[in-house]
Amino acid sequence: MTDETRNWLKLADKFAADGDLMGMRAAAHELYDTADGRLEGVAVMAEAALYSGERDEAATLSGEVLKSNPKHLRAALVKAGVAAAEFRLDEELPALHALTEQAEKELSGFDPESGNALILRNILRKAYGWLTDGEYLAANPETAAETVHKASELADDPLARAVLYSKELFLRNYRMQGPGESLALAKRFETLMGVTPYPHAEAAKLPEKKLSIGYISPDFREHVVASFLEPMIRFFDSSHFSVHLYGLGRRDAVTKRIQTAPIAYRDLSGRSPRTAARIISEDHIDILFDLSGHTQGTALPILAYRPAPVQISGIGYMATTGLSTVDYFLADNVTMPEGDSAEQAFVEKALRLPHSHLCYAPGLVREMPLAALEAPVLRNGYVTFGCFNNFAKVTDETILLWRGILDQVPGARLLLKNKLASIPSGEKIIRERLAHLGIESGRVDLRPYSPDYLESYREVDIALDTMPYNGGITTCEALYMGVPVISLRGRSHGARFGASILRNAGVEELLVENDINYVRRAVQIARSPELIGAYHSGLRANVRQSALMNKKQYMQELEAAYRKIWRDFCNT
Repeated sequence: MTDETRNWLKLADKFAADGDLMGMRAAAHELYDTADGRLEGVAVMAEAALYSGERDEAATLSGEVLKSNPKHLRAALVKAGVAAAEFRLDEELPALHALTEQAEKELSGFDPESGNALILRNILRKAYGWLTDGEYLAANPETAAETVHKASELADDPLARAVLYSKELFLRNYRMQGPGESLALAKRFETLMGVTPYPHAEAAKLPEKKLSIGYISPDFREHVVASFLEPMIRFFDSSHFSVHLYGLGRRDAVTKRIQTAPIAYRDLSGRSPRTAARIISEDHIDILFDLSGHTQGTALPILAYRPAPVQISGIGYMATTGLSTVDYFLADNVTMPEGDSAEQAFVEKALRLPHSHLCYAPGLVREMPLAALEAPVLRNGYVTFGCFNNFAKVTDETILLWRGILDQVPGARLLLKNKLASIPSGEKIIRERLAHLGIESGRVDLRPYSPDYLESYREVDIALDTMPYNGGITTCEALYMGVPVISLRGRSHGARFGASILRNAGVEELLVENDINYVRRAVQIARSPELIGAYHSGLRANVRQSALMNKKQYMQELEAAYRKIWRDFCNT
């Protein structure tokens, strides 16, 4: 490859990183005219077509290149990208695994500082990124975590490396981790960020002042987080607190409803973490509450600068941030009891609320459908178990427990509704995993995700929670739709979301402490159609009166916690 060709390829990759598709196409034309760059030019044109949504053109052009050179990496990347865009997991995943193996081998033969190595690293990083998302969708979070770790190691920019590593931390929550392992992994995030926090030496330490509370998230939109936001923006004590929201993500109709609350709203999307931190600091926020943790669009690179003197994380994420600049993690006496080993997995101090650490308030997101007052078993003559959780949360151990339940309830069925079931290759993945672990395909109904998914709870008698990554919003929604949920109390904060929700919803009898009782409790309830019917007819009314949905009580407890930690700050 000539220097001219290498230079145009590097420029094409820069245009791609900047989202400049016209620039990519221009570079492709220049490549086409170089002495040895014709195939490279066609491959770059194919890549630009993929990014612009012109999948047919991308497939045709990449196919032309692969016909001439079956091992052409960029063309293979585009071909896999087309499969990814069309959710053809059965084609995408083998192609990306083969591509990354080939690229790793080729990269090992080059000087790491050479132009060829730079071009290969760009291709490999993109392939790792797509492979991460594909494996996650295919319910292989462990493989996805390993893959995004490789992508992080290849990133040249420190912030990009930290954000990719943040994604790895998120993915590792889907499977069991010890407290020490979880903490050690999370602490590396701060090392990767490597920024200098604001000292706040001039902060006015007035214990009883009116406090400015800031909430920051990429998810002030139609998202899980919005279902827990309303108390914070409509039920706060305006005589003692002012509320600011900092949005980092896209906006929609839910965002507009949020902005009608008596709050200040700033859109910080597109700002660098440094700039966003400066803006928040200039707003003189006293306590900044991160609602996203290590989830997509994370706000943690901003919190690393410590734009507020006191910082909290919680609700939208279930584990430590790893940042010494985050002082507290919001929990309760169920998810993190005093002196419990779960606290050892956190850099932050536990900020415990007396009741629930979250308050379910779905009104901002959607109008909730009516719950079916009649349990499905009463009209069907058989029990339907269900789980609407992300299938990546479903471990082999969970499937074996489900099999144990179905084995003891003759005629019972299992209804699974999730995004993976929305695509043919995904349905195949689910059925093969279930069959491998002994659940007959004929007893399982797979339903694709749909905007009206809550209506499907009318077909479910008993919901089954996942472990160790419990459902949060799914458990709240199931209960609100009148469906009892069986949940197993785990050893970590994230594995006790279900326990906290059930206790605060007033249905602690649905909570179990071990695998045997998980199966036993589900079977006991399944054998009592009258009991199932009682849950379906009365559960919504009871949940609405419970601590889980008591907005005023929740805010009184949360604001008391705010005042306490502010006083503690003033006394330091």
